[in-house]
Amino acid sequence: MNFDIDDLICSISTPPGVGAIAIVRISGNDSLMLLEKVFKPFKAILVSELQPKKAYYGQILDNDTLIDEVLVTYFKAPHSYTGDDIIEIACHGSQFIQRQILQLLIDKGCRTAKPGEFTMRAFINGKMDLTQAEAVGDLIHSRNSWSHKAALTQMKGSFSKRLMVLSDKLLHLISLVELELDFSEEDVEFADRGMLKTLLTETQTEVQQLYNSYSAGQVIKSGIPVAIVGQPNAGKSTLLNKILQEERAIVSEIAGTTRDTIEDTIVLDSIEFRFIDTAGLRKTGDTIEKMGIERSLDKVNRAWIVLFLFDSTSNIADVKHAFELVLTSSDTNQHIVAVANKVDLLKTDQRDSKIQEIADSIGIAPSDMVYISAKHEKNIPELVTKLVEHAKEMLPDEDSLIVYNTRQYELLMKILVALGDTLTALENQLTGDLLAFELRKVLTFMGELTGTVISPDMVLANIFKNFCVGK
Repeated sequence: MNFDIDDLICSISTPPGVGAIAIVRISGNDSLMLLEKVFKPFKAILVSELQPKKAYYGQILDNDTLIDEVLVTYFKAPHSYTGDDIIEIACHGSQFIQRQILQLLIDKGCRTAKPGEFTMRAFINGKMDLTQAEAVGDLIHSRNSWSHKAALTQMKGSFSKRLMVLSDKLLHLISLVELELDFSEEDVEFADRGMLKTLLTETQTEVQQLYNSYSAGQVIKSGIPVAIVGQPNAGKSTLLNKILQEERAIVSEIAGTTRDTIEDTIVLDSIEFRFIDTAGLRKTGDTIEKMGIERSLDKVNRAWIVLFLFDSTSNIADVKHAFELVLTSSDTNQHIVAVANKVDLLKTDQRDSKIQEIADSIGIAPSDMVYISAKHEKNIPELVTKLVEHAKEMLPDEDSLIVYNTRQYELLMKILVALGDTLTALENQLTGDLLAFELRKVLTFMGELTGTVISPDMVLANIFKNFCVGK
Protein backbone atom coordinates (compact mmCIF):
# COMPACT_ATOMS: atom_id res chain seq x y z
CA MET A 1 0.00 0.00 0.00
CA ASN A 2 1.44 3.36 -1.05
CA PHE A 3 1.15 6.40 1.23
CA ASP A 4 1.61 9.94 -0.07
CA ILE A 5 2.66 11.81 3.03
CA ASP A 6 2.19 15.24 1.42
CA ASP A 7 -1.55 14.80 0.91
CA LEU A 8 -4.21 16.18 3.20
CA ILE A 9 -6.06 13.20 4.63
CA CYS A 10 -9.33 12.92 6.55
CA SER A 11 -11.29 10.18 8.24
CA ILE A 12 -14.06 9.48 10.70
CA SER A 13 -12.16 8.38 13.80
CA THR A 14 -15.06 7.10 15.89
CA PRO A 15 -16.70 3.68 15.36
CA PRO A 16 -19.60 3.28 12.91
CA GLY A 17 -23.01 3.87 14.47
CA VAL A 18 -25.08 6.56 16.14
CA GLY A 19 -23.89 8.32 19.30
CA ALA A 20 -23.88 11.67 21.01
CA ILE A 21 -20.74 12.84 19.20
CA ALA A 22 -18.38 11.69 16.47
CA ILE A 23 -14.85 12.81 15.57
CA VAL A 24 -13.75 13.68 12.05
CA ARG A 25 -10.00 14.09 11.80
CA ILE A 26 -7.81 15.94 9.27
CA SER A 27 -4.02 15.63 9.02
CA GLY A 28 -1.56 17.48 6.81
CA ASN A 29 0.46 20.66 6.60
CA ASP A 30 -2.39 22.65 4.99
CA SER A 31 -5.02 21.56 7.50
CA LEU A 32 -5.80 25.09 8.70
CA MET A 33 -6.17 26.35 5.13
CA LEU A 34 -8.68 23.58 4.45
CA LEU A 35 -10.54 24.24 7.71
CA GLU A 36 -10.84 27.92 6.75
CA LYS A 37 -13.01 26.88 3.79
CA VAL A 38 -15.58 25.02 5.89
CA PHE A 39 -15.50 26.30 9.50
CA LYS A 40 -16.88 29.56 10.94
CA PRO A 41 -16.10 30.12 14.64
CA PHE A 42 -18.77 31.83 16.75
CA LYS A 43 -15.94 33.70 18.46
CA ALA A 44 -14.62 36.68 16.49
CA ILE A 45 -11.38 35.04 15.38
CA LEU A 46 -9.85 34.05 12.06
CA VAL A 47 -9.33 30.32 11.49
CA SER A 48 -5.68 31.02 10.71
CA GLU A 49 -5.35 32.46 14.23
CA LEU A 50 -6.69 29.42 16.12
CA GLN A 51 -4.52 28.51 19.08
CA PRO A 52 -3.20 24.94 19.35
CA LYS A 53 -4.84 22.58 21.86
CA LYS A 54 -7.87 24.82 22.36
CA ALA A 55 -11.43 23.89 21.38
CA TYR A 56 -13.46 26.36 19.31
CA TYR A 57 -17.24 26.30 18.98
CA GLY A 58 -18.61 27.11 15.55
CA GLN A 59 -20.37 25.96 12.39
CA ILE A 60 -19.43 23.69 9.51
CA LEU A 61 -20.79 25.32 6.36
CA ASP A 62 -21.05 24.13 2.78
CA ASN A 63 -21.00 27.58 1.22
CA ASP A 64 -23.97 29.09 3.11
CA THR A 65 -25.63 25.79 4.02
CA LEU A 66 -25.28 24.79 7.69
CA ILE A 67 -24.25 21.16 8.16
CA ASP A 68 -23.67 21.11 11.93
CA GLU A 69 -22.53 23.05 14.99
CA VAL A 70 -19.23 21.58 16.12
CA LEU A 71 -16.20 21.86 18.38
CA VAL A 72 -12.88 22.16 16.54
CA THR A 73 -9.47 21.48 18.09
CA TYR A 74 -6.19 22.31 16.37
CA PHE A 75 -2.96 20.39 17.08
CA LYS A 76 0.09 22.11 15.60
CA ALA A 77 3.01 20.11 14.21
CA PRO A 78 5.08 18.52 15.57
CA HIS A 79 3.00 18.31 18.77
CA SER A 80 0.31 16.03 17.40
CA TYR A 81 -0.37 12.32 16.97
CA THR A 82 0.96 12.19 13.39
CA GLY A 83 3.63 14.87 13.75
CA ASP A 84 1.78 16.96 11.12
CA ASP A 85 -0.90 19.58 11.75
CA ILE A 86 -4.11 17.86 12.86
CA ILE A 87 -7.66 19.17 13.07
CA GLU A 88 -10.28 17.29 15.07
CA ILE A 89 -13.93 18.13 14.41
CA ALA A 90 -16.34 16.95 17.11
CA CYS A 91 -19.76 16.85 15.49
CA HIS A 92 -23.11 15.32 16.45
CA GLY A 93 -23.11 11.53 16.08
CA SER A 94 -25.57 11.27 13.20
CA GLN A 95 -24.11 9.09 10.45
CA PHE A 96 -25.62 11.47 7.91
CA ILE A 97 -23.79 14.45 9.46
CA GLN A 98 -20.51 12.50 9.58
CA ARG A 99 -20.79 11.61 5.89
CA GLN A 100 -21.72 15.17 4.96
CA ILE A 101 -18.67 16.64 6.72
CA LEU A 102 -16.36 13.98 5.27
CA GLN A 103 -17.67 14.58 1.74
CA LEU A 104 -17.32 18.35 2.17
CA LEU A 105 -13.65 17.95 3.20
CA ILE A 106 -13.01 15.73 0.18
CA ASP A 107 -14.67 18.30 -2.11
CA LYS A 108 -12.35 20.98 -0.69
CA GLY A 109 -9.15 19.07 -1.44
CA CYS A 110 -8.78 16.31 1.15
CA ARG A 111 -8.66 12.60 0.45
CA THR A 112 -9.90 9.73 2.59
CA ALA A 113 -7.15 8.24 4.74
CA LYS A 114 -6.13 4.67 4.00
CA PRO A 115 -6.28 2.10 6.81
CA GLY A 116 -3.55 2.84 9.33
CA GLU A 117 -2.39 5.98 7.53
CA PHE A 118 -2.55 8.30 10.56
CA THR A 119 -0.32 5.92 12.52
CA MET A 120 1.92 5.41 9.48
CA ARG A 121 2.52 9.17 9.39
CA ALA A 122 3.32 9.12 13.10
CA PHE A 123 5.95 6.46 12.38
CA ILE A 124 7.41 8.29 9.37
CA ASN A 125 7.60 11.54 11.36
CA GLY A 126 9.41 9.83 14.22
CA LYS A 127 6.56 10.06 16.72
CA MET A 128 6.77 6.32 17.34
CA ASP A 129 8.66 3.27 16.13
CA LEU A 130 7.21 0.09 14.64
CA THR A 131 6.68 -1.71 17.96
CA GLN A 132 4.81 1.31 19.32
CA ALA A 133 2.73 1.57 16.14
CA GLU A 134 1.77 -2.09 16.45
CA ALA A 135 0.84 -1.50 20.08
CA VAL A 136 -1.71 1.13 18.99
CA GLY A 137 -3.73 -1.56 17.23
CA ASP A 138 -3.36 -3.92 20.17
CA LEU A 139 -4.51 -1.21 22.57
CA ILE A 140 -7.61 -0.55 20.47
CA HIS A 141 -8.48 -4.26 20.48
CA SER A 142 -7.56 -4.98 24.12
CA ARG A 143 -10.35 -6.87 25.89
CA ASN A 144 -9.09 -7.04 29.47
CA SER A 145 -6.82 -5.18 31.87
CA TRP A 146 -3.84 -7.47 31.16
CA SER A 147 -3.86 -6.94 27.38
CA HIS A 148 -4.57 -3.24 27.97
CA LYS A 149 -1.52 -2.82 30.23
CA ALA A 150 0.70 -4.89 27.93
CA ALA A 151 -0.23 -2.66 24.97
CA LEU A 152 0.33 0.51 27.03
CA THR A 153 3.77 -0.72 28.08
CA GLN A 154 4.79 -1.14 24.43
CA MET A 155 3.22 2.19 23.44
CA LYS A 156 5.42 3.89 26.03
CA GLY A 157 8.40 2.50 24.14
CA SER A 158 9.60 0.09 26.85
CA PHE A 159 10.27 -2.66 24.30
CA SER A 160 12.10 -0.29 21.94
CA LYS A 161 14.21 1.25 24.71
CA ARG A 162 15.32 -2.19 25.87
CA LEU A 163 16.33 -3.16 22.34
CA MET A 164 18.03 0.16 21.67
CA VAL A 165 20.28 -0.24 24.73
CA LEU A 166 21.39 -3.61 23.38
CA SER A 167 21.77 -2.26 19.83
CA ASP A 168 23.91 0.67 21.00
CA LYS A 169 26.27 -1.69 22.82
CA LEU A 170 26.54 -3.95 19.78
CA LEU A 171 27.04 -0.96 17.49
CA HIS A 172 29.88 0.16 19.73
CA LEU A 173 31.61 -3.21 19.38
CA ILE A 174 31.00 -3.66 15.65
CA SER A 175 32.53 -0.21 15.19
CA LEU A 176 35.64 -1.45 16.96
CA VAL A 177 35.73 -4.60 14.81
CA GLU A 178 35.36 -2.47 11.66
CA LEU A 179 38.15 -0.23 12.91
CA GLU A 180 40.41 -3.27 13.23
CA LEU A 181 39.86 -4.02 9.54
CA ASP A 182 41.19 -0.59 8.63
CA PHE A 183 44.39 -1.40 10.55
CA SER A 184 44.60 -5.08 9.53
CA GLU A 185 48.19 -4.71 8.29
CA GLU A 186 49.26 -3.52 11.73
CA ASP A 187 47.67 -6.55 13.48
CA VAL A 188 45.91 -4.50 16.19
CA GLU A 189 42.84 -5.54 18.16
CA PHE A 190 40.48 -2.79 19.30
CA ALA A 191 37.50 -4.98 20.22
CA ASP A 192 38.09 -7.03 23.34
CA ARG A 193 36.85 -10.55 22.48
CA GLY A 194 36.03 -11.38 26.09
CA MET A 195 33.90 -8.26 26.41
CA LEU A 196 32.19 -9.06 23.10
CA LYS A 197 31.36 -12.59 24.22
CA THR A 198 29.92 -11.32 27.51
CA LEU A 199 27.76 -8.75 25.73
CA LEU A 200 26.52 -11.28 23.16
CA THR A 201 25.62 -13.74 25.92
CA GLU A 202 23.75 -11.06 27.89
CA THR A 203 21.91 -10.00 24.74
CA GLN A 204 21.04 -13.61 23.98
CA THR A 205 19.56 -14.03 27.49
CA GLU A 206 17.44 -10.88 27.21
CA VAL A 207 16.18 -11.70 23.72
CA GLN A 208 15.38 -15.26 24.84
CA GLN A 209 13.24 -13.87 27.68
CA LEU A 210 11.32 -11.69 25.24
CA TYR A 211 10.95 -14.61 22.85
CA ASN A 212 9.65 -16.88 25.62
CA SER A 213 7.03 -14.30 26.67
CA TYR A 214 5.17 -14.74 23.37
CA SER A 215 3.11 -17.72 24.57
CA ALA A 216 1.93 -15.70 27.57
CA GLY A 217 1.22 -12.78 25.23
CA GLN A 218 -1.05 -14.91 23.06
CA VAL A 219 -2.92 -16.14 26.12
CA ILE A 220 -3.37 -12.58 27.39
CA LYS A 221 -4.85 -11.58 24.03
CA SER A 222 -7.18 -14.56 23.51
CA GLY A 223 -7.86 -15.74 27.07
CA ILE A 224 -6.35 -18.35 29.38
CA PRO A 225 -7.44 -21.73 27.97
CA VAL A 226 -9.34 -23.78 30.57
CA ALA A 227 -10.39 -27.29 29.52
CA ILE A 228 -13.38 -28.79 31.34
CA VAL A 229 -12.87 -32.55 31.10
CA GLY A 230 -14.17 -35.68 32.73
CA GLN A 231 -16.62 -38.56 32.35
CA PRO A 232 -19.75 -38.35 30.21
CA ASN A 233 -22.70 -36.80 32.04
CA ALA A 234 -20.47 -35.48 34.84
CA GLY A 235 -21.99 -32.00 34.37
CA LYS A 236 -19.33 -30.35 32.21
CA SER A 237 -21.78 -28.53 29.95
CA THR A 238 -23.87 -27.45 32.94
CA LEU A 239 -20.76 -26.05 34.63
CA LEU A 240 -19.77 -24.16 31.46
CA ASN A 241 -23.24 -22.61 31.23
CA LYS A 242 -23.20 -21.56 34.89
CA ILE A 243 -19.77 -19.93 34.63
CA LEU A 244 -20.71 -18.10 31.43
CA GLN A 245 -24.18 -17.27 32.77
CA GLU A 246 -25.79 -18.34 29.50
CA GLU A 247 -27.02 -21.53 27.85
CA ARG A 248 -23.94 -21.98 25.66
CA ALA A 249 -23.82 -25.79 25.66
CA ILE A 250 -26.63 -28.33 25.27
CA VAL A 251 -27.40 -30.10 28.55
CA SER A 252 -28.98 -33.56 28.53
CA GLU A 253 -29.35 -36.51 30.86
CA ILE A 254 -28.14 -38.71 27.96
CA ALA A 255 -24.45 -39.50 28.40
CA GLY A 256 -22.19 -38.53 25.50
CA THR A 257 -24.32 -35.60 24.30
CA THR A 258 -21.21 -33.42 23.74
CA ARG A 259 -19.38 -34.92 20.75
CA ASP A 260 -17.17 -31.93 19.94
CA THR A 261 -15.50 -29.11 21.85
CA ILE A 262 -17.37 -25.88 22.61
CA GLU A 263 -15.46 -22.69 23.45
CA ASP A 264 -16.40 -19.30 24.84
CA THR A 265 -14.67 -16.50 26.75
CA ILE A 266 -15.47 -14.48 29.85
CA VAL A 267 -13.52 -11.96 31.95
CA LEU A 268 -13.24 -12.91 35.62
CA ASP A 269 -11.50 -10.52 38.00
CA SER A 270 -9.96 -8.60 35.07
CA ILE A 271 -8.51 -11.81 33.53
CA GLU A 272 -9.94 -13.26 30.33
CA PHE A 273 -10.57 -17.00 30.35
CA ARG A 274 -11.38 -19.20 27.36
CA PHE A 275 -13.42 -22.14 28.61
CA ILE A 276 -13.55 -25.31 26.53
CA ASP A 277 -16.30 -27.85 27.11
CA THR A 278 -15.16 -31.26 25.89
CA ALA A 279 -16.58 -34.67 25.08
CA GLY A 280 -16.83 -37.14 27.96
CA LEU A 281 -13.87 -39.46 28.55
CA ARG A 282 -14.79 -43.13 28.62
CA LYS A 283 -14.21 -46.42 26.85
CA THR A 284 -16.39 -46.53 23.75
CA GLY A 285 -16.77 -48.31 20.43
CA ASP A 286 -18.59 -45.38 18.83
CA THR A 287 -16.35 -43.94 16.07
CA ILE A 288 -17.77 -40.41 16.34
CA GLU A 289 -17.47 -40.39 20.13
CA LYS A 290 -13.85 -41.61 19.84
CA MET A 291 -13.06 -38.63 17.60
CA GLY A 292 -14.64 -36.33 20.19
CA ILE A 293 -12.50 -37.87 22.94
CA GLU A 294 -9.35 -37.41 20.84
CA ARG A 295 -10.20 -33.73 20.38
CA SER A 296 -10.86 -33.41 24.11
CA LEU A 297 -7.43 -34.78 24.94
CA ASP A 298 -5.85 -32.42 22.39
CA LYS A 299 -7.53 -29.49 24.20
CA VAL A 300 -6.17 -30.81 27.51
CA ASN A 301 -2.68 -30.68 26.02
CA ARG A 302 -3.15 -27.06 24.93
CA ALA A 303 -4.87 -25.81 28.10
CA TRP A 304 -3.15 -23.87 30.88
CA ILE A 305 -5.70 -25.02 33.45
CA VAL A 306 -7.58 -28.33 33.41
CA LEU A 307 -10.82 -28.69 35.36
CA PHE A 308 -11.19 -32.41 35.92
CA LEU A 309 -14.88 -32.68 36.70
CA PHE A 310 -16.22 -35.97 38.04
CA ASP A 311 -19.61 -37.19 39.16
CA SER A 312 -19.14 -37.92 42.85
CA THR A 313 -21.94 -40.52 42.71
CA SER A 314 -20.41 -42.50 39.84
CA ASN A 315 -18.29 -45.64 39.67
CA ILE A 316 -14.76 -45.07 41.00
CA ALA A 317 -13.17 -47.07 38.17
CA ASP A 318 -14.78 -44.75 35.60
CA VAL A 319 -13.43 -41.68 37.38
CA LYS A 320 -9.95 -43.22 37.55
CA HIS A 321 -9.99 -44.14 33.83
CA ALA A 322 -10.99 -40.59 32.83
CA PHE A 323 -8.33 -39.07 35.09
CA GLU A 324 -5.61 -41.34 33.69
CA LEU A 325 -6.51 -40.19 30.16
CA VAL A 326 -6.15 -36.58 31.32
CA LEU A 327 -2.73 -37.26 32.86
CA THR A 328 -1.42 -38.84 29.64
CA SER A 329 -2.32 -35.64 27.73
CA SER A 330 -1.17 -33.02 30.25
CA ASP A 331 2.25 -31.74 31.33
CA THR A 332 3.85 -30.50 34.53
CA ASN A 333 3.28 -26.85 33.65
CA GLN A 334 -0.49 -27.18 33.81
CA HIS A 335 -2.73 -26.76 36.82
CA ILE A 336 -5.16 -29.67 37.19
CA VAL A 337 -8.08 -28.83 39.47
CA ALA A 338 -10.19 -31.79 40.61
CA VAL A 339 -13.85 -30.79 40.91
CA ALA A 340 -16.37 -33.08 42.60
CA ASN A 341 -19.82 -32.44 41.13
CA LYS A 342 -23.27 -33.55 42.30
CA VAL A 343 -22.12 -33.69 45.92
CA ASP A 344 -25.68 -32.74 46.90
CA LEU A 345 -26.80 -36.21 45.73
CA LEU A 346 -24.53 -38.02 48.19
CA LYS A 347 -25.94 -38.96 51.58
CA THR A 348 -24.16 -37.14 54.39
CA ASP A 349 -22.88 -40.34 56.00
CA GLN A 350 -21.52 -41.58 52.63
CA ARG A 351 -19.96 -38.40 51.32
CA ASP A 352 -16.61 -38.40 53.13
CA SER A 353 -15.88 -42.10 52.48
CA LYS A 354 -16.85 -41.92 48.79
CA ILE A 355 -14.77 -38.80 48.15
CA GLN A 356 -11.83 -40.36 49.99
CA GLU A 357 -12.03 -43.48 47.80
CA ILE A 358 -12.06 -41.37 44.62
CA ALA A 359 -9.21 -39.20 45.93
CA ASP A 360 -7.11 -42.28 46.67
CA SER A 361 -7.76 -43.68 43.18
CA ILE A 362 -6.55 -40.53 41.39
CA GLY A 363 -3.89 -39.47 43.89
CA ILE A 364 -5.36 -36.11 44.91
CA ALA A 365 -6.07 -35.16 48.51
CA PRO A 366 -9.75 -34.41 49.30
CA SER A 367 -8.67 -31.04 50.73
CA ASP A 368 -7.32 -30.05 47.30
CA MET A 369 -10.64 -30.71 45.57
CA VAL A 370 -13.47 -28.26 44.98
CA TYR A 371 -16.96 -29.52 45.83
CA ILE A 372 -19.83 -28.17 43.74
CA SER A 373 -23.33 -28.75 42.49
CA ALA A 374 -23.26 -27.25 38.99
CA LYS A 375 -27.02 -27.73 38.57
CA HIS A 376 -27.82 -25.75 41.73
CA GLU A 377 -24.82 -23.37 41.38
CA LYS A 378 -23.41 -24.43 44.72
CA ASN A 379 -19.78 -23.32 45.33
CA ILE A 380 -19.35 -21.99 41.76
CA PRO A 381 -17.91 -18.69 43.13
CA GLU A 382 -15.34 -20.69 45.13
CA LEU A 383 -14.31 -22.53 41.97
CA VAL A 384 -13.96 -19.23 40.08
CA THR A 385 -11.78 -17.85 42.88
CA LYS A 386 -9.50 -20.87 42.61
CA LEU A 387 -9.27 -20.40 38.84
CA VAL A 388 -8.29 -16.76 39.22
CA GLU A 389 -5.64 -17.67 41.83
CA HIS A 390 -4.10 -20.26 39.49
CA ALA A 391 -4.19 -17.82 36.58
CA LYS A 392 -2.33 -15.14 38.55
CA GLU A 393 0.33 -17.68 39.49
CA MET A 394 0.87 -18.61 35.84
CA LEU A 395 0.70 -15.17 34.23
CA PRO A 396 3.73 -12.86 34.21
CA ASP A 397 3.67 -9.70 36.29
CA GLU A 398 1.31 -7.08 34.81
CA ASP A 399 4.24 -4.66 34.41
CA SER A 400 6.40 -7.22 32.59
CA LEU A 401 7.46 -6.63 29.02
CA ILE A 402 5.49 -9.14 26.96
CA VAL A 403 5.70 -9.90 23.24
CA TYR A 404 2.33 -10.72 21.68
CA ASN A 405 2.90 -9.70 18.06
CA THR A 406 3.74 -12.45 15.54
CA ARG A 407 6.06 -10.24 13.47
CA GLN A 408 8.07 -9.36 16.57
CA TYR A 409 8.16 -13.02 17.63
CA GLU A 410 9.54 -14.14 14.25
CA LEU A 411 12.21 -11.42 14.28
CA LEU A 412 13.25 -12.31 17.82
CA MET A 413 13.74 -15.89 16.61
CA LYS A 414 15.96 -14.62 13.78
CA ILE A 415 17.95 -12.50 16.26
CA LEU A 416 18.52 -15.56 18.47
CA VAL A 417 19.80 -17.55 15.48
CA ALA A 418 22.08 -14.67 14.42
CA LEU A 419 23.41 -14.29 17.97
CA GLY A 420 24.15 -18.01 18.07
CA ASP A 421 26.03 -17.76 14.78
CA THR A 422 28.01 -14.77 16.06
CA LEU A 423 29.01 -16.57 19.26
CA THR A 424 30.08 -19.58 17.18
CA ALA A 425 32.17 -17.32 14.96
CA LEU A 426 33.75 -15.80 18.05
CA GLU A 427 34.52 -19.20 19.62
CA ASN A 428 36.02 -20.43 16.34
CA GLN A 429 38.21 -17.28 16.24
CA LEU A 430 36.99 -16.28 12.79
CA THR A 431 38.55 -13.24 11.16
CA GLY A 432 37.28 -9.73 11.88
CA ASP A 433 35.45 -9.36 8.55
CA LEU A 434 33.41 -12.55 9.15
CA LEU A 435 32.74 -11.56 12.73
CA ALA A 436 31.59 -8.12 11.59
CA PHE A 437 29.29 -9.78 9.03
CA GLU A 438 27.57 -11.84 11.76
CA LEU A 439 27.24 -8.80 14.03
CA ARG A 440 25.64 -6.81 11.21
CA LYS A 441 22.98 -9.52 10.84
CA VAL A 442 22.08 -9.18 14.52
CA LEU A 443 21.84 -5.40 14.23
CA THR A 444 19.81 -5.64 11.01
CA PHE A 445 17.16 -7.85 12.62
CA MET A 446 17.04 -5.60 15.68
CA GLY A 447 16.55 -2.64 13.37
CA GLU A 448 13.69 -4.42 11.61
CA LEU A 449 11.93 -4.82 14.94
CA THR A 450 11.76 -1.09 15.61
CA GLY A 451 11.95 0.13 12.01
CA THR A 452 15.47 1.54 12.50
CA VAL A 453 18.01 0.90 9.77
CA ILE A 454 21.58 0.29 10.96
CA SER A 455 23.52 1.57 7.94
CA PRO A 456 27.29 1.49 7.24
CA ASP A 457 27.23 5.27 7.67
CA MET A 458 26.00 4.84 11.25
CA VAL A 459 28.91 2.51 11.99
CA LEU A 460 31.31 4.99 10.38
CA ALA A 461 29.83 7.89 12.35
CA ASN A 462 30.17 5.93 15.56
CA ILE A 463 33.84 5.27 14.81
CA PHE A 464 34.62 8.95 14.29
CA LYS A 465 32.49 10.05 17.22
CA ASN A 466 33.99 7.78 19.82
CA PHE A 467 37.34 6.49 18.60
CA CYS A 468 38.65 8.93 16.03
CA VAL A 469 42.32 7.99 15.64
CA GLY A 470 44.70 10.98 15.58
CA LYS A 471 41.74 13.30 15.08
